[in-house]
Amino acid sequence: MKYDFDRIATPRGIGSVKWEHRKGDNGLEAWDATEEKGGKRQVLPMWVADMDFAIAEPIRRALEARAKIPSLGYTARTEAYLSAVTAWMQRRHGWSIEKDWIATVSGVVPAINVLVRSFTRPGDGVIVQPPIYHPFYSVIENNDARVVRNPLRLVDGRYEMDFPDLEAKASDPAVKMLLLCSPHNPVGRVWSETELGRLGEICNRHGVLVVADELHADLMLYESVFTPYAALGRAFADNAIVCSAASKTFSLAGMHTAHIITPSPALREQVAAGLQKAAMFGMNPFGAAAVQAAYDEGEEWLEQVLAYIQGNMDFMAGFLAEKLPQIRMIKPEATYLAWLDCRALGLDKAQLEELMLHKAGLYLDEGYIFGEEGAGFERINVACPRYILEDALQRLADAAAP
Repeated sequence: MKYDFDRIATPRGIGSVKWEHRKGDNGLEAWDATEEKGGKRQVLPMWVADMDFAIAEPIRRALEARAKIPSLGYTARTEAYLSAVTAWMQRRHGWSIEKDWIATVSGVVPAINVLVRSFTRPGDGVIVQPPIYHPFYSVIENNDARVVRNPLRLVDGRYEMDFPDLEAKASDPAVKMLLLCSPHNPVGRVWSETELGRLGEICNRHGVLVVADELHADLMLYESVFTPYAALGRAFADNAIVCSAASKTFSLAGMHTAHIITPSPALREQVAAGLQKAAMFGMNPFGAAAVQAAYDEGEEWLEQVLAYIQGNMDFMAGFLAEKLPQIRMIKPEATYLAWLDCRALGLDKAQLEELMLHKAGLYLDEGYIFGEEGAGFERINVACPRYILEDALQRLADAAAP
């Protein structure tokens, strides 16, 4: 069927984090600034990585069918569910995984939290590659480990790994883990097989466990090709734990269903022990139904939404080049998140935030939350109807005008 992505599918009044909340000093706080006044929204929220589109029809049908069953007791994965996951990985990424490699968890961030706690001791170093998805920092620090920074380098408008620095950091015996964001959030890089192999050789040489966050693996743009880290070969798979989910792919974050995939039997035992200690078991019954339907029947929707998102990226690149050349979009190779280089505006952190929120009426993710390397950047979510994106960009152009 042909899907319509030109309408917002998220009404107010359902508790949406993106549309009804903002970040406060003590966590999320209710917020009504996105309500319409005089036919126009006061603020456009383009921060949380949720899509504004209606979910795929097979997922909706599966949820309706599950809701007709008058039982919502504890739920565990089924053979049909596991088959859906393994078939998806094979079909979409050419990665053959076994069902017993899969552990179900409530989300990728909770999964990484368990893995840091299970595989490090207080004071151990965990490598990240900033600017990086900001919960990585708190996951490390909350478990008494130490953040070790291996910053990416921006070279001719494209981010690259700094391998000499990575070698130096990984060679420290106190460094035990690397959190790999692949594809990378927020800069949108799809790491090549060569880049992943070089990273893996360094980590293997120094006994650094690779935990790969592959949450955005299905959201390829511009004919990019995703390489699962653990599919590089046995030596890499034996020193890797992969976290994945259908949540970003199919806009199912509220279903709280994700996977830890561990090829190594020895590592898998430690993962299972860590999950047991964290009392992380079972599944949301609606999440199980939604993910199974997504992987079994959702590809038609996914192909259409990717084409729409790529169209939004192209629209934004053209708009900025014509009307706001002071802001440069780092062209993403994946995800629906664009990384905007605003440094040419000449604004400090507070001034840039003032411009975005109070002058333009845009609620974005400030670049500095991804690490000091993100200062002067903004992350914007373009998985929205194009008229919303056009409104946002025009607001920004008007606000930045002399």
